[in-house]
Amino acid sequence: MEPTNTYKKIKEYLENNSVRFREIHHEPTRTSEESAIARGEDISIGGKAILLKINDSFKLFVLSASRKLNSSKIKEYFHVKRTRFATQEELLKITGLVPGSVPPFGSPITDLELYVDLSITANERIAFNAGSLTDSIVMNVRDYLAISSPEVFDFSG
Repeated sequence: MEPTNTYKKIKEYLENNSVRFREIHHEPTRTSEESAIARGEDISIGGKAILLKINDSFKLFVLSASRKLNSSKIKEYFHVKRTRFATQEELLKITGLVPGSVPPFGSPITDLELYVDLSITANERIAFNAGSLTDSIVMNVRDYLAISSPEVFDFSG
């Protein structure tokens, strides 16, 4: 199976920034639990990327796969009354990807503002599906935060 353009883009970005990472090719995974098993990593290491609409724009939120998103904390942070998850159609249109394959990156991988939950910073590694349901990357959290330059705050529960 041919690697996705997003997967190639992530690998090139990491290599160009001299970031060490481990690639894992596995059977398609649809859930965080399946991904953790396929990678041989604890579920808490997984970086779950969620696309939310806040006011008129979509933003990418990344949290530990062992945690749940707390929409109240996000509403409070952005001073809004409503947020909503992107539909599958919106996700595909904005990222070109299917649910479960969105990597935890804003620019230059996706054209989205990136927000990372404190739960990610509690681990030494982050593992994520890299633009497909069959390709994962595991890397150091410090390196991830350095090259992704997210805004970090507490939005999990």
